[in-house]
Amino acid sequence: GPARAADGPQVSARQALRTPQFWLLWVVLCMNVTAGIGILEKATPMITDFFADTSVPVSATAAAGFVALLSAANMAGRIGWSSTSDLIGRKNVYRVYLGVGVLMYALIALVGSSSKPLFVLCALVVLSFYGGGFATIPAYLKDLFGTYQVGAIHGRLLTAWSTAGVLGPLIVNWIADRQEAAGKHGAELYGTSLLIMMGLLVVGFVANELVRPVHPSHHVGAATARKGAPDVRHERAESA
Repeated sequence: GPARAADGPQVSARQALRTPQFWLLWVVLCMNVTAGIGILEKATPMITDFFADTSVPVSATAAAGFVALLSAANMAGRIGWSSTSDLIGRKNVYRVYLGVGVLMYALIALVGSSSKPLFVLCALVVLSFYGGGFATIPAYLKDLFGTYQVGAIHGRLLTAWSTAGVLGPLIVNWIADRQEAAGKHGAELYGTSLLIMMGLLVVGFVANELVRPVHPSHHVGAATARKGAPDVRHERAESA
């Protein structure tokens, strides 16, 4: 009810776009999703290429099984990690997604091609972070901007997800094509992509570290005081 709405910061969708917090979370989500989707989109060729030179190459059936496992990890991450964020806090859980994500990519790049179980495990963890990052964002937004127009703020933030959906596969495909043209094959096709993904996750990690509570000047109370009541009624109508 109205009493609840007064608890904590309440920021309108229009004001949210003027805060550094919104853009930092935009970067966090974009980097997290780009890294996850880069693997998901290329899962079949990637696992096949990684073990092309081994005594037991990956069959089409096994590759399809790997993709199914990744989808399951994505779903499990959405449920498991978002619950974990209730316990350890949103900022901390994004430290895990982004920080441990870098470690997983490093393991895939360094020793992934020498061990199928390790490759699969690291990829599953990355995909669980991808799902978790997606599912935890609404709660992170609510913590920072309140419930007032959080749906509209979330809608605007999803442009980060669409951007990442284009960016992730684009990076991985373009680099794999370039490496193939240069005469490389197998795991070598992905080394540069994995490094770039690690770099993106580091950028996301730094953005998450910079998130602070929203300055009171952006809160609805302050905004209404400045603009006068009519504007608030107008904003309420917008959000309805």
